Amino acid sequence: MYELAKSRVVPATHGSQELKPDPEFEVGMAKHLRHQYSNDQLLELYNRFTIGEGDFDLLMRRIIWRTMARQFGHGIRIGSGVGFKHLETFEIGDRVFIGSQSYIQGRFDGKCAIGNYVWIGPQSYFDARDLIIEDYVGWGPGAKVLGSTHTAFPIDVPIIQTDLEIKSVKVETGADIGMNAVILPGVTIGKGSIVGAGAVVTKDVPPFAVVAGVPARFLRWREGYEPSQSN
Repeated sequence: MYELAKSRVVPATHGSQELKPDPEFEVGMAKHLRHQYSNDQLLELYNRFTIGEGDFDLLMRRIIWRTMARQFGHGIRIGSGVGFKHLETFEIGDRVFIGSQSYIQGRFDGKCAIGNYVWIGPQSYFDARDLIIEDYVGWGPGAKVLGSTHTAFPIDVPIIQTDLEIKSVKVETGADIGMNAVILPGVTIGKGSIVGAGAVVTKDVPPFAVVAGVPARFLRWREGYEPSQSN
């Protein structure tokens, strides 16, 4: 009977792949669409290519995102079923991967910035009204970030009718967010830190820390790091 190895180490791929600029015709087509179609028309066009897994579907999703986004890099891959709101507020770096069925919810007066070489797992959710994800962040499948909450005041009004308080969320360079983790409003995840699978992060995480649990608690520093080191 075949036995599986308990563990093995293989080279990383996404974070180390060479960046190749997108073909000129892609950039040119995005510029053409920008002048020919309104945002509503572009959304309708996007829906034609949302589900497909073929090369042409991938190409058209990338072109339409480039057309609508405030900033859009090269070598980006957008999976099937990825949804968004207020794409015009997005700034996306190079070599970003967005897994299938993820959803990024921006706001008309907000900002969503995603850095270079970010990997986002399938079925992730982002309340991206005021969100910064820096370079080389790994985002596990199904992980979520919440960037707003209702004030719940006054008490005699249904909570859903009370004002919405938006708090910025920041995930710094090289952090890794585990599968199904939840980042709550106002939290900063420090660079190089690790958030365990299923964790609910209610407060800032120091750089190079490992946290886990509900609510997330500090477990240890990453091997090789001493907190006395400068960040």
